[in-house]
Amino acid sequence: MATMNISLPDQMKAWVEAQSADGKYANSSDLIRDLIRREQIKQEKIAAMNAKIEEADASGYLEITIDELFERVRRNAGL
Repeated sequence: MATMNISLPDQMKAWVEAQSADGKYANSSDLIRDLIRREQIKQEKIAAMNAKIEEADASGYLEITIDELFERVRRNAGL
């Protein structure tokens, strides 16, 4: 495992140390690894959502009014 040194403002350093002091994490490194993992997952989800948005955008647009759209929804729902 590689080692990395980072600089933090005192307030952030105290927060990181408090997270491991109260037992949430074994040490500061565990917390940082968890935060990085969470950020990686978040970025993957954002990329997937952006891909879906691009797919939807590429599929085209309906040229109807909002009232017509609601009418179609009501009709399809049997209302």
